[in-house]
Amino acid sequence: MDLSIIIVSWNTRELLQRCLEVIFYSSTQYSFDVWVIDNASTDHSASMIQNEFPHIHLIVSNENLGFAHANNLAIAQTSARYVMLLNPDTEIDRYVIDLLINYMDTHPDIGASSPKLLNPDGTLQVSSYPRPTLSREFWRLFHLDEIFPYAAYPKSYWNSNNPLVVDVLIGACLLLRGQILKQVGLLDDTYFMYTEEVDFCYRVQKAGWQLAWVPNAIVVHYGGQSTKMVRQEMFINLYRSKVIFFRKHYGELRTQLYKLILYAASGLRLAISPFAAFSEPTRRNEQMILVNNYKRLLSELRGM
Repeated sequence: MDLSIIIVSWNTRELLQRCLEVIFYSSTQYSFDVWVIDNASTDHSASMIQNEFPHIHLIVSNENLGFAHANNLAIAQTSARYVMLLNPDTEIDRYVIDLLINYMDTHPDIGASSPKLLNPDGTLQVSSYPRPTLSREFWRLFHLDEIFPYAAYPKSYWNSNNPLVVDVLIGACLLLRGQILKQVGLLDDTYFMYTEEVDFCYRVQKAGWQLAWVPNAIVVHYGGQSTKMVRQEMFINLYRSKVIFFRKHYGELRTQLYKLILYAASGLRLAISPFAAFSEPTRRNEQMILVNNYKRLLSELRGM
């Protein structure tokens, strides 16, 4: 088998159905199979797959295992040359599989690649970043990229029509060499949600491989359809996962310094929150959601 496509789904039945339909309409010269891990959905996603896509490998979990653990269940059972991690809220262009595999077959130094992601309205969705460090996280949390891009790649970066070597590829659509998984291991399931791909990309780089963003391969990503249902929990999970990443790769001292940066950024957000009252209603509501998120983060940081 050339490729195994692995999709982890939680309560995204309609989007998952469309995602699968598009995959099987795609034009490819390569053999592939599809694995879906249903993370204890309550929207009858599993029965939809059994009825409409009986040839798919379906794994049904009785609990929400998180992104990394669920992907690992399928990765451990495939021996394909390549593995594609794909979100259920995506629609791949019909040539994406061929474009990504052809690129990696002709670039043996590339361990993982990712397509250009587009929002549903056709605008660019940023899908790769420099690796997070203390200075970059400080820069990002205090919105200093608006002055000078440091925690993110500059906007001009995304005008390229040629593949670019990057630090981090997000997991919405991520093509991995089977060889890489044997060399560096599976996704770290210490991360329940978020940052697992940052961790994996860093391990791939440390093993001597490069990662590439391939813009002629295009995927529409609706983005965060599952996590919208539990927004505050996902916000806390994001920073809990970042703390895990810092502790694992940078040591305890830098982890504590990172937590101090989070305290400072959260405190600043709360200090300026009264000004949200002067915003228009939609923006004011979003600001108040963020305020509540940062309050929760401050209450939980000590235990992270």
